Amino acid sequence: MKICASTYSFGSYRDKGIDFMIEKAAELGFDGIEIVEGTFDGSGDVNAAEEVRKKCEAKGLSVASLCTGADLLYGDPDEQIKRLCALADVTAAYGASVMRHDVCYGFRGEKTHRSYDDAMRKIAPVCLAVTKYAESAGVVTCTENHGFFSQDSERVEKLINAVGHDNFGALVDIGNFMCADEDPNFAVGVMAGYARHVHAKDFYLKSGNELDPGAGWFRTRAGNYLKGTVIGHGDARAAQSLGVLKRSGYDGWISVEFEGMEDNLTGLKLGRENVMRFWGMF
Repeated sequence: MKICASTYSFGSYRDKGIDFMIEKAAELGFDGIEIVEGTFDGSGDVNAAEEVRKKCEAKGLSVASLCTGADLLYGDPDEQIKRLCALADVTAAYGASVMRHDVCYGFRGEKTHRSYDDAMRKIAPVCLAVTKYAESAGVVTCTENHGFFSQDSERVEKLINAVGHDNFGALVDIGNFMCADEDPNFAVGVMAGYARHVHAKDFYLKSGNELDPGAGWFRTRAGNYLKGTVIGHGDARAAQSLGVLKRSGYDGWISVEFEGMEDNLTGLKLGRENVMRFWGMF
């Protein structure tokens, strides 16, 4: 297992630029960084990617993956394929072997589908076209349990099998299943065999029957409340999920994805320490 810091996790520190994030990731003991497109200028550019790779190598780091947005349900298929294939080349320029792209965010404006199964008929062919191209660039593509609509383990598993290509798998976010009100440990057990990359994340959880807790909290699909926090401090039972992944044979990258109200560098530091500690327990 190798552990990386997501550029997303730097929060307000992202304003200091990618050089700062690389330096801090190295100082905090990470093995690499995960690039989230849009977190710094030029993050989706091939030339900039090559420079970032060199800077990481100088600090003893690798670039683990590139994460990008996409809406394959409402977006134009040809445009989405063109953009994502170009980003597969950017991923390769970073020296990374994994690209995560979103697939959809559910209902947006005029409804174009009757169910998730119906929506997959439009989504899966685009994922297949992208992953075939990415394979030629030496890049694995992944879908994440992300965006409220394509978030449950059952739905994500269905999509992976609908695409039906060995180069297309799952980015398993151990906290994100809570956004769809799914038990994260159960969901990780379903998805572990498909994992090509992992996000370690944690949330505090409050019942939707309680009063709105206020700033920092958001609602799940069923109306419960979540707030991001340091991995291991919340209700995702992260240690148990990491144990499930380890027993399944997963030995790839784990990215610390922190989105809490604590200081971001503190969240990254404690998150890394806890992931390492939890992984060593099993």
